[in-house]
Amino acid sequence: MGSQRTVGFAQFEPRIGEVMYNLAQVRRLAMQAPQADLLIFPELATSGYELIDKDEVRAVAEPARGGPTFETLHDLAIANKSSYVIGYPELDGDALFNSCMLVNPDGSSANYRKIHLFSREKELFSPGNLPPSVQKTAAGLVGMMICFDWIFPETARLLALQGAQIIAHPSNLVLQWCQRAMFARSVENRIFTITANRIGSEERVGRRLTFTGASQVTSPTGETLVQAPEAAELVGTAVIDPDDADRKWVTELNHLFEDRHPEYYTGLV
Repeated sequence: MGSQRTVGFAQFEPRIGEVMYNLAQVRRLAMQAPQADLLIFPELATSGYELIDKDEVRAVAEPARGGPTFETLHDLAIANKSSYVIGYPELDGDALFNSCMLVNPDGSSANYRKIHLFSREKELFSPGNLPPSVQKTAAGLVGMMICFDWIFPETARLLALQGAQIIAHPSNLVLQWCQRAMFARSVENRIFTITANRIGSEERVGRRLTFTGASQVTSPTGETLVQAPEAAELVGTAVIDPDDADRKWVTELNHLFEDRHPEYYTGLV
């Protein structure tokens, strides 16, 4: 057996456009679980979700390093000896991305840009132009994906094939299926998944969105290790052994990856 690690999510309600207020909530929530080796915050946790147009996005966007979000997570990571993942609007030159950053206690960081944009996100952001990758963290090997990436199983499979033990999944979920579907993402890849959703509602641009909460940590065999309620703030944690995600035997004769036949999957691409 490997070493045990504490992982989890921070589910809360960000305010539209109030970056410093939202980062204050991030600091407060992180200090509720200083023992966590890895803590995940929601998608666009620094800005709120239903931004009106690109000008409004640009007003709250920031670079992957050096902005207030990076500095906040960097300070928390050092103080708590923890790794953090948070969703934020990224500004890179003139391009805007729906991104999440990973910050480690040694000061290293990584960035992921959401590939599969949902609904009006296509009007606000460019699709991600960086392939998903796996990073070392205080809790093990972590891959990142964001919200609607869940409905494309290729995303999680690619990360698992690269050796990810844990998938960090910042989300702003409004559809009803994701929390149940993450059972499949975990089982079909024998991997831990951490979905960090938000709560509350936003009514702008002629529609009202209600976010579904129910953030969760799911094990490689499909157990829900901890789950938040649908409409309440919660920092939820679970103790895991990340090495459990390296055990890909489904039966004594069936290995999850060795039994694949990619020669017959060419139609997928």
